[in-house]
Amino acid sequence: MRTTLLTAALVLAMVAPAAGQRGFGRRFRQQEREPTVHNLPYDGSFTFARIAYVTGPGGYYYMGLPAWAHGYPRAGINLMKIMDAMTLLRAHKDGTDVFTLDDPELFKYPVAYMTEAGYWTMTDQEAKNLHDYLLKGGFVIFDDFRDDFRNDGWGNFARQMRRVLPNAEIVDLTPDNPIFHSFFDIPSFDVVPQYYDRGKPVFRGIYEDNDPTKRLMVVINFNTDISNFWEFSDEGYVPVDLSNEAYKLGVDYIIYALTH
Repeated sequence: MRTTLLTAALVLAMVAPAAGQRGFGRRFRQQEREPTVHNLPYDGSFTFARIAYVTGPGGYYYMGLPAWAHGYPRAGINLMKIMDAMTLLRAHKDGTDVFTLDDPELFKYPVAYMTEAGYWTMTDQEAKNLHDYLLKGGFVIFDDFRDDFRNDGWGNFARQMRRVLPNAEIVDLTPDNPIFHSFFDIPSFDVVPQYYDRGKPVFRGIYEDNDPTKRLMVVINFNTDISNFWEFSDEGYVPVDLSNEAYKLGVDYIIYALTH
C-alpha cells in the first residue's frame, strides 16, 4: 500500500512541477476576498465537505482568504484523488462542498473538515446544529491551528467546543489509537511531518459520551497543518514521502469515520 500511495502522490507532484518555483511569498500579499464556492449536486457519493464560518480578526492573512477557506478547494480535491486511488470509496474527485454549520444539507455528509479553528466564530444556531450533527453520527476533522499565530489558537477552539458540547472532555490521542490504524498504520507521531509549525504536532479527540470504548466524534490536529501537504503535493514544495505521511492521516480519518 505504501508503494501505491507513493505512486499516487508522485502523480500529483508531476501535475504542476513548475509551480514550485513561485514560492510562498506572494501568497501573503493580497486583499481580502471571499472565494467562489461551487458545490456538487448531492448524489450519495462521498464528497469532501468543508465547514465555512465567519472569520475572526486576523484570519484573512493568507491570499486574502477567510480562514475557513485556506486550502480550498485544492487540499480536499487532492485528498479525494488519493482516496479514490487507494480505496473503493469512489469519492468525488471533481470538486468539494462547503457548508455553514446552520445548513441542514451538512447532515447528508458523514465527515466534515474545518481549518484554522483559532479564527472560528459561531452563532448559537450553528452551535446547536454542530451538536446535533455530532450526536447523529457526524465526524469532524479540525486542522491547522496553533497558539502563537495572530490569534488565541487553542483557547478559541476550546471555547467554541464548550458551546457545542458543554460536558465534552478533549483528550490527547496516542499512536496506538485505532483511528491511526484504520487503513494505514501510523506507528508514531514522530513520522508525522511538519510544514512550518514549531515543535511537535498534537493530536486530540472527543469521544461520544466521553467514553473511550465508543467512537471518536472529533479529531483535532493541533500545532500542525496536515492539509498544507495535501494542498501543495502537486507543486513540488516538499518531498513526496512527507506528503505521503500526511495523506495517510487523511485516509485513516475518513475510513475510521465511515466505519465507526
